[in-house]
Amino acid sequence: MAVIGSGIAASRLSPNDVGLQLLENSLVTGAALVALILALQPVSAAFNPVVTLVELVLGGIGRLEAASTIAAQLLGGIAGAVLANLMFDLDAISIAATSRDGGGQWLAEVVATFGLVLIIFGAVRTGRGDTVAYAVGGYITAAYWFTSSTSFANPAVAVARMFSDTFAGIAPADVPMFVLMQLVGGALALGLVRYLMPGKALP
Repeated sequence: MAVIGSGIAASRLSPNDVGLQLLENSLVTGAALVALILALQPVSAAFNPVVTLVELVLGGIGRLEAASTIAAQLLGGIAGAVLANLMFDLDAISIAATSRDGGGQWLAEVVATFGLVLIIFGAVRTGRGDTVAYAVGGYITAAYWFTSSTSFANPAVAVARMFSDTFAGIAPADVPMFVLMQLVGGALALGLVRYLMPGKALP
């Protein structure tokens, strides 16, 4: 909701300046992530199926909990997209037409997700779990700018953004590759976390 809603607002408030639109979108998204993770960190897995899967592999949660969490993340993302559309007097669902494909953007999603997962589990496994909200918010705000894909870094976000043909939208045909690249980035980060911090169990 924060990504799509702020994207709609930015495109209306700054219609002739894409850079300013991206700045507005990134700042709101980062701030919303900090607030939401602070409030819901124990049950949210950063609202990200990749984070949930890494947590499952590391033994932090069981399969049933992982499956239900991922389902909730996906459904919550779609509901957020619908709410954002409705709040700005748009159709509840409008399938996005924005093309986001090509090797550069696919690589960007690997990099963005790798960094996100490394930051989260690096903090948690070194006893600094209370910093995760700020680290994630800051990282995603920055990654909007240093990745060509604007750092989706989250399968639930990629799926949700199909349902809004606005500033933050992504064409459905481009979503599977984004999700695949996010999974690759998460797997690479998992390997590095295990290498750098072996034997440190999740709390």
